[in-house]
Parts: sequence; structure tokens; C-alpha cells
Amino acid sequence: MTLPLPAARPFFGWHVVAATFLLAVFGWGVGFYGPPVFLYAVVARTGWPVAMVSAAVTVHFLFGAGVVANLPRLYRRVGVPFVTVTGVALLGLGILGWALATQPWQLFLAALASGAGWVAMGAAAVNALIAPWFSQRRPAALGMAYNGASLGGVIFSPLWIALIARIGFVPATLAIGGVMVVAVGMLSVLVFRHTPESLGQNPDGAEHPRPQTAAAEAPVRRSFRRDRKFLTLAAGMMLGLFAQIGLLAHLFSLLVPVVGEGMAGLAMGGATVAAIFGRSLVGWMMPASADRRLVACASYGVQVIGSLLFILSAGEGGVWLVLGIALFGLGIGNATSLPPLIAQQEFSPDETARVVPLIVAIGQAGYAFAPAAFGLLRTGGAADTTEARALFLCAAAIQLAAIGCLHLGRGQRPSFSHQR
Repeated sequence: MTLPLPAARPFFGWHVVAATFLLAVFGWGVGFYGPPVFLYAVVARTGWPVAMVSAAVTVHFLFGAGVVANLPRLYRRVGVPFVTVTGVALLGLGILGWALATQPWQLFLAALASGAGWVAMGAAAVNALIAPWFSQRRPAALGMAYNGASLGGVIFSPLWIALIARIGFVPATLAIGGVMVVAVGMLSVLVFRHTPESLGQNPDGAEHPRPQTAAAEAPVRRSFRRDRKFLTLAAGMMLGLFAQIGLLAHLFSLLVPVVGEGMAGLAMGGATVAAIFGRSLVGWMMPASADRRLVACASYGVQVIGSLLFILSAGEGGVWLVLGIALFGLGIGNATSLPPLIAQQEFSPDETARVVPLIVAIGQAGYAFAPAAFGLLRTGGAADTTEARALFLCAAAIQLAAIGCLHLGRGQRPSFSHQR
């Protein structure tokens, strides 16, 4: 009598995608979409200048850029679960500091904590968690995981406004922060501690490991400082996100005088609904052989049109505002998810593991200055439509520059996608 073979363990990679999706919901909902609301709430509570509070948002993102560049090293030294739990704890403490700050130095200290914490739940973290489990199906897997970022905006943009208005800033941060810490802590213990090797599985759930190329077996580490592909990709990502973050950081407070707090929160959520659609469309419909730089250029182009429509709607609202939010929102998610996929197509596996954290760190270091830079255009206050139009025009111009950078990087380089 022959004994039945043990059933194969189901591929764990999709559990990782689901867990990373939830991680991104909290990471972006609190660490990315939270600061624009915090800016408005802090100014309303303290009466501090918009430019100064915008500078705290800049510190939040800028300090995080320094941390994200070192995420791979931290993962190797102390492990993914510990880094993730530490990050969510710092983010929870940081947002509480935003609500409690009574002096500017306290606000900037809180920004350091929230900025260091959220990057352990941000773009580089999502890519690092998904990459070991997927190669050929990585665009779809990343698209699904990154959709958590957009859903975070859909949920948290109006949720922050409603909770702060009803129960206050401090109770709101305690409630959301507490749920976030518990949820992410459980995900770290139950899911993120596993690797394909620890479970005896292969990327994409393949039965046999794919053969490694000589380059993968003996990678040659080189500098990217003069690499046109790397430089244009990093610059394109940074410029695109600079325009996006700068506009989003001020969009809520610009919309409040026009449509009210409730509708402004819904509008921010509507933009992220569009982001989910845009990222899903690219993740599932983009052919494996597509020039991903051109796809990114098209995505930024749609955002340029959205920014210009905001100019038509400044101070009024109506159909142009709705169309502007929809078109601008379509590209929000792709600005984060497409650059790692471009790197996957243009660099070897070993290089990609180095390139992705670097471009994310460079991008975040650049766009960290966006809230403060765009804040300088708003000396006249939220109701000044002339300054609002200047802000939207500035965003469109920077997005066009991002398209130019990505286009300049197109050229002859062997595609590495088939090795994944």
C-alpha cells in the first residue's frame, strides 16, 4: 500500500500581497494622506503660518528619505518584522505629536518621528516585501499591493476630517494610531516574517526554481552616478512626485473655502478612487514587452491635463473640478508603482534590488520640499484664487519636466524582464 503524498502548501505569495495591501492602507492613509489634513488642523488650532506648518510636512518626508535609503540594510540586520513594528510605533507616536504640539519645535520633533515611521510602510517597503515572491507576475502583484495606498486615501482622507471634527485631533490620532499599531504588528508576526526560502517555495509559485544567469550568480556592483537610465528614472520619479505631493498637500485647504470641509474630504477620497482604477488598469493591462517609460509618460500627461483643469475650476468648483480630480487622480498611484517596474525592465535583478530603494529615497528627498515650496505661493491665504491658479500651473509645468526626463532615458539597454 502506497501512502498518499502530502498536499503541496498553497502559494504564500498572495497572502503576502493581501497583507502588504493592508500595510499600505495604513501607511499611506496615515503617513501620506494624513499630513495635508494635519497641516489644515494644526493651522486651525494654533494659528501658525501655513508656510511654517508646510515646512514641518517637508521635514516629515525629508527625514523619511534618509531612513528609506537604509531600509535594505535594516531588513538584513534586524529583520522585516522588527523594522515594520518599529516603524508603525514611530508613526503612531508621531501623529500624536502633531495633535499635541503647542510649540513649533514640538511639531518638528513629531514630524521626525512620523517621517521615520511611515517609510517602513511606504513604497520601498511594499516593493521589498513583494519582490521575493513574484517576478513575472510582479506588475500585477505590485499593482494590487499598491492599491492599498490608494484605498488608504479613500478611507482616511474623509475619516481624518470627520473624526477631528467630532472627537478632536488628539482622540482621533489615538484611535487611528492604536488600531494601526495592533493591525500592522499582527501582520508582521503572522505574514512578513516568512520568506519563500523559509516555506520552500519559489517566486510566482513555480514548481521549480528558474535558472539563474551568470550575472545573477556573480553580480558586479557598479555605481549609478553616471548611468543615464538611473539618473533620468530617479529625476523623473522625483519631479513627478514633487508636483503631486506639492499639489495634494495644499489641495484640501484650497478646496475647503470652495466646497466646504465635508465635500473637500470626499474630493480627496475621490482622487484616490481614480488612483486605484489607474493603477489597476496599468498593472493588469500593460503588456510585458511594453516600454514602461512611455506608459509612465502617458500617466503624467493625464495628470498635466488634470492640473490645468484645476486652473479652470479655481474658486468655483463644478464640472471642471470633478474632471480635474478624476484625471489627476488617475496618475497618483502610477507615480509610485511604475518606477520600480521600469527598474525591473532596465536593470539586472541584483541592480534592481539596489536601484529601487535609491530612486525612492531620491524621490522622497526631492518631493519632501514640495509642501513648503508650494506653500510659498500661498501668502495670500486659502481663498486667493490667483495664487491657487499659480500653484496648479506650477504643478503642471513640473509634471511636464518629469515627462521630459523619462523620455530622455529611453534608449538601447537589454531588457531583463524575461529573467524574472
